[in-house]
Amino acid sequence: MSSEHDPAPPSKPPRSALSVRDMLVALAVLVPVILLLGGLTRACSFSPGGPTVDPSRLPVADVAAELGPIARTVPFPIRVPDVPQGWRANSVDQDRVGADGAADARRAVRVGYLTPQGRYLRVVQSDADEAGLLATETGPEPVPGTGVREVAGLRWVVYAREDDEPIWIAEVPGDVPSRALITGSGSEDDFAALATALANGGPA
Repeated sequence: MSSEHDPAPPSKPPRSALSVRDMLVALAVLVPVILLLGGLTRACSFSPGGPTVDPSRLPVADVAAELGPIARTVPFPIRVPDVPQGWRANSVDQDRVGADGAADARRAVRVGYLTPQGRYLRVVQSDADEAGLLATETGPEPVPGTGVREVAGLRWVVYAREDDEPIWIAEVPGDVPSRALITGSGSEDDFAALATALANGGPA
């Protein structure tokens, strides 16, 4: 129950009553918020062609230096892809294809790359057969072949599942034949560029 002695409800002061100090305080609050939102906008961008990665946020691998010691331990020749300018390698690793620990398990050597547009691709070199190499990337579930691409003298069989990254596999000629596999979020031109880089690459 109110009375005539109750205080009047607070009211917004007129604009003329706002001081320069009030405006500076408001700006001090708004500026960090605007800068934070601007930073988030730059870091997260919509990419209709698939996921992209900021290359500056990932490690850089020296492919030639890391493949050299590996090449001395595998029974097939390893090539160092001659990738286009602006491409960056960010990972090099190896594992076995087939039963874990089996004496006759095949080997797979992987190198991951980022394109200047932030697309990720990897190339796998292996002495496994085509089915075994494909299974290292897809698991036991069958993946349909969708065609063949001839790039830099190599014949690449293309595999793809709906809403999944394509896979290219080619036999690489040499004293000891091997196979290469390319997959990732890059465009078809990126796949062709990496296939060419592998074909033109020198020995590790």
